[in-house]
Amino acid sequence: MGAVYLRSSGHSLESGISDRGSRIWADHNESVPVLEVRDLEVSFGPLRILRGVGFDLEAGQTLGVVGESGCGKSMTGFAIMGMLPPGGKITGGSIKLDGKELVGLKERHLREVRGEQIALVMQDPFTSLNPMMRIGEQIAEALRLHHGLSKSKAWTESVEMLEKVGVPAPSHAARRYPHQLSGGQRQRVVIGIAFACKPQVLIADEPTTALDVTLQAQILRLLRELQEKEGTAVMLISHDIGAIASVSQRIAVFYAGRIVETGPAERVLRHAAMPYTRALLNALPTAGKKRLEAIGGQPPDLADLPKGCPFSPRCPFVIEKCGEEPGLLDVEPMHRSACWRGSEVITGVKPVEIH
Repeated sequence: MGAVYLRSSGHSLESGISDRGSRIWADHNESVPVLEVRDLEVSFGPLRILRGVGFDLEAGQTLGVVGESGCGKSMTGFAIMGMLPPGGKITGGSIKLDGKELVGLKERHLREVRGEQIALVMQDPFTSLNPMMRIGEQIAEALRLHHGLSKSKAWTESVEMLEKVGVPAPSHAARRYPHQLSGGQRQRVVIGIAFACKPQVLIADEPTTALDVTLQAQILRLLRELQEKEGTAVMLISHDIGAIASVSQRIAVFYAGRIVETGPAERVLRHAAMPYTRALLNALPTAGKKRLEAIGGQPPDLADLPKGCPFSPRCPFVIEKCGEEPGLLDVEPMHRSACWRGSEVITGVKPVEIH
């Protein structure tokens, strides 16, 4: 099958969902997951933010996580990293890295995992970097901490990493401070820090949000190139379904603190089986479309979720049975949807090929 094209912020991004993407999925389908998340729940006091999130992530694979703001995407990444905001607590479920349980680990053990085995790229590189440290020192710090390198050896490798991620004049850039670099260069530095220790899993939380469309494409290409070279498993979080489509082999659509559709990217995008996913795709700009199709209503208040399916107040497919919230139901091989009418939703969707 050919690639899917989605328009993102005024530019078309060619999807990784091509013959190459299908082969990657097939090659890893029988692999042992490097990251296993099961029935994950996160609460702030009595308020449940995550409601039974579960997925697998295999080496060399990219899982695209998409959904509106406040749906639980970033909170899932923070929970995996053991970096929940004050007041947040994992109240249920399991997170395993290479079979080792992370939930319940003491902070000193989590520090050994962060950076070396799981790395995080956050959406704002300026606030992610220490303004008082030179760029080279920030990369070298991770290498000295996790790999025990000498100061000179760590500095040499930090300069080499800057070259790998495409920062111009890396020897000079290593001696500069974050405010002396452009936004795109700072994001490359953050990616360099994340890949410096060759982690098994990389969580990229909205890594292109603050960049223009040209830089977005460059950063996504860089992530893909580094991933292929190192065999890293990547969890790419974004509200931009076009960005997700361009690099992901699998997609997980979040809504109201849980996954509501998941499967191979091509199947999810071409045969959306959840009305919410279909609404996200219909809201994309397309050639000849005079008005964007808005999703009616507002995302639900997690403190006061509607009875049954939380999307039902906004859903054109709603029926009486939607008063009971479904789990993830099989609609196609390896494709699951939290919708009682998933098969009917698929039937009404044309192949998504947006230019």
